[in-house]
Amino acid sequence: MSEHAILIEGIEKYFSPAYSGWRSLLQPFARPTLRALVGVTLSVEPGEVMALVGANGAGKSTLLRIVATLIIPTSGHVFVEGFDVERERNHVLRKIGYHTGGDEGFYGRLTGSENLEFFAAMNNCVGADAARRIEQVAELMGIAETLDRQVRTFSTGMMHRLGLARAFLHAPPVLLLDEPTRSLDPLAAAEFRRFLRNDLVRQHGTTLLFASHTLSEVEELADRVAILDAGRLLACDTTRGLRAATGTATLEQAFERLSQRAEKVAPAEAFL
Repeated sequence: MSEHAILIEGIEKYFSPAYSGWRSLLQPFARPTLRALVGVTLSVEPGEVMALVGANGAGKSTLLRIVATLIIPTSGHVFVEGFDVERERNHVLRKIGYHTGGDEGFYGRLTGSENLEFFAAMNNCVGADAARRIEQVAELMGIAETLDRQVRTFSTGMMHRLGLARAFLHAPPVLLLDEPTRSLDPLAAAEFRRFLRNDLVRQHGTTLLFASHTLSEVEELADRVAILDAGRLLACDTTRGLRAATGTATLEQAFERLSQRAEKVAPAEAFL
């Protein structure tokens, strides 16, 4: 068993160009040429919080989706608690929870409890076991009092908590979040960050890998920050280490400095 919660080794991902209309008929098997990730290597330790930072198209979501087994890398390997995401997908799925910060997949006319029962069944948890786990997770997420309401009546903040409850139903040791507070108001976002830091990470020892454009959020939550640019990993360090390495006073300035250096080394290309 690996000592790392997540180990990413030399990950590269290429996509085929998206053709439409008659061009799609002439290019049915277009060669993958659009580069999304280029030789990304990093590790996340058990109980650590790591943030993925980068501009739109830097490869953050692609990397999260690879770790979550949703897409297959072109080359390289990813291990979650020692299990290969390609060859041992079922084992990996038991170890991870994945939440995009949206309400994808919920059924608005069903109650919160009915939705969670459905997703629990998809994880082979039914009957009394499912009821007990839903009760535990709902209490942990602070939504126990609202589970008997239809999901379409939930506020954005409650939807976030329900989504996180779904991701945490099977008590995964690793949690993957993509822009978890992107549609929350400032107060709800602050409350959500406190919940992640105090309840999930500190009390339960959950390993957290998340992507965010909000640098204040990154500084508040992350033990280390991985900065991506056009699919390349520019740096991975603590915020203090990044500031020291770039001679800057803030994480924003460090990010800008690293991005400027990357532009000088390699001209901009068309990346996803």
